[in-house]
Amino acid sequence: MIFVTFGNKIPMIARLRGTVESISKDSIVVGVGGVGFRVHPSAMARARLGSAGQAIELFTHLHVRENELSLYGFASEEELALLELLLGVSGVGPKAAMAVLASGPPDVLRAAIANEQADVLTRVPGVGTRTAKAIILHLKDKVGGGLAPAPVSYLTDADAELLSALTGLGYSVIEAQTALASLPRDPSLPVEERLRQALAYFVK
Repeated sequence: MIFVTFGNKIPMIARLRGTVESISKDSIVVGVGGVGFRVHPSAMARARLGSAGQAIELFTHLHVRENELSLYGFASEEELALLELLLGVSGVGPKAAMAVLASGPPDVLRAAIANEQADVLTRVPGVGTRTAKAIILHLKDKVGGGLAPAPVSYLTDADAELLSALTGLGYSVIEAQTALASLPRDPSLPVEERLRQALAYFVK
């Protein structure tokens, strides 16, 4: 089933419900009523994928560029809403926004922004100090409703080191963060063992 609205004469796809036809490194193809939609899934959505042939439902954002339309898929409306807020920040494009989303659950990221914890954001590959400060400046008053004023931490220094190692081996940021999310949160494990487990994730 496809739900669409129309704005600026471009069909805006809000949600897809169909069957996974194929899975590649950075995207999946979702079959809906005889039409295959290529979707770039978030890390959370990708973590829920099994294999081709499974039924799937994604909340989607259609990103419009001058010469390209790209469809991004999310596991929840909360995740989609945060992406759209991030894209409203000057200098934050889909790649950076998806990397931020992949670094933690939406409520953790919203709390980090509301509490002005730039260090949580700068641990995300591709997000520097200037971008982190811009995100906080523009979004802290939009994401803080109902959040406790307590600092949060998601990506530790060890997490950041592991992500750097995986991306250095050629894995995309989304792939690296999906593998990280699959690991047990055991602070006693050395980085070498966590890297071994992360690499094992890719050969399952």
